[in-house]
Amino acid sequence: MDIKYMQSFVAVVEAGSFAEAARKLDLTSAAIAARIKALEADLGVELVKRSGRSVKPTESGMRILEGTKAVIRNIRDLRAMAMDGAQPGELRIGCFVSALTNVLPPILKALYRRHPDASVFVTPGGSVNLCSQVAKGELDAAIVVEPQFAVPKNCVWQPFMEEPLVVVAPAQLAGGDAHELLSTQPFIRYDRNIYGGQLADRYLRDHHIRPRQRLEIDGLLAIVSLVHEGIGVSLIPDWSSMWRSLDIARIPLPDCPPVRRNGLVWNKQGHHAKMAASIFHDAKTIFQTPT
Repeated sequence: MDIKYMQSFVAVVEAGSFAEAARKLDLTSAAIAARIKALEADLGVELVKRSGRSVKPTESGMRILEGTKAVIRNIRDLRAMAMDGAQPGELRIGCFVSALTNVLPPILKALYRRHPDASVFVTPGGSVNLCSQVAKGELDAAIVVEPQFAVPKNCVWQPFMEEPLVVVAPAQLAGGDAHELLSTQPFIRYDRNIYGGQLADRYLRDHHIRPRQRLEIDGLLAIVSLVHEGIGVSLIPDWSSMWRSLDIARIPLPDCPPVRRNGLVWNKQGHHAKMAASIFHDAKTIFQTPT
């Protein structure tokens, strides 16, 4: 039974279509379909069925799904165990979407200095889902916003970066009062489904500020780009290192601002636990967060 066939089966179920699974695995839809048929022939059961444009697992497919994922993880771990010290095997790391452009690159640069031949697979996603994938062993580690729940016992989370909330405004409003700008200017709200957006919303409510909301959106780079275009002001975690090329003003809050903390969660029982711990220490050095 070829592991590639099992990977294709899992990808189809998770994606809900042959086309999306093909894009994920960099294959053609025909190749994915052929792999699924070969796996079905090997097992003697139908694993997926078409429903319009989507594909759903059969009862047999659902029964073997978690076991298939476990087999894939175990084979990957065996490969990692078999490698010598010069080749650590594939590292599967998650990263919350906003951190893909400014947090992940320097961390990977440090990783490749230590392990120039390392093979890394990056999964973007939301912090809550990434933590779950690490706990299940589907990922070795993940860069996430501080979990607002107790991490599973097989995992550890450590912070390496702090981002205080800050008002961002068009450049011509530089020097303005932070609270006045939030009260009087059109407001671009950071998505309240995101922890950083929840921090901002709590701050506004605690200080009895009722902004003139123009829109609500996820994505820090999207927000600062909108501010750059003069569409409004916003209250977001401070990522000023990414804003240098944009004509916007950064205005601190008048009192001690709430802080969003980012860090690394990793499976301390996994075969890549030592590598994950070294990634954390590199990240802490890069972003210079005090203990």
